[in-house]
Amino acid sequence: MGEPPTPHNGVMQAFEESTEKLAQLMLDRNWRMATVESCTGGWIAQSLTSLSGSSDWFDCGLVTYSNRAKERFAGVSQELIAAHGAVSAEVALAMAAGTRSRIDVEVAVAVTGIAGPSGGSEQKPVGTVYIAWEIAGRDPLVERFHFHGDREAIRRQSVATAIEELINCLQNSD
Repeated sequence: MGEPPTPHNGVMQAFEESTEKLAQLMLDRNWRMATVESCTGGWIAQSLTSLSGSSDWFDCGLVTYSNRAKERFAGVSQELIAAHGAVSAEVALAMAAGTRSRIDVEVAVAVTGIAGPSGGSEQKPVGTVYIAWEIAGRDPLVERFHFHGDREAIRRQSVATAIEELINCLQNSD
């Protein structure tokens, strides 16, 4: 008998299934990808690399938690951050574009948001997350989400959404 189902087991199983699906889509195209994460702190990269053989399609993950790191490693300009804030569609798109270009991969996923419990504002409350996908041959895509729950729940929802939406984008481009 396996372990009894728990919320943690269910989450991990869902991540594993999504990762396997994504791996197959990437391998079918002979593509590589990178992640650039802020509020998720590398959780997307960790989820993807938990699959044995992920080095065949996953190149690297950047954790650009500070504005300085976003500038230095993802190529996001100080001016863009000053104009729109680190948690914005514009910065998420710049993170994805800069990472895809600098790492030289076909796919980049970027996440920036406010996981809480502090840091929110009236305009950008806790749970506000922007996810951007930069995919070869397609227009860049960015979406704003508002997730609910504590810090871990917001981060978990961000990771799951980033992966699931990437799968949808790749499946819809077939």
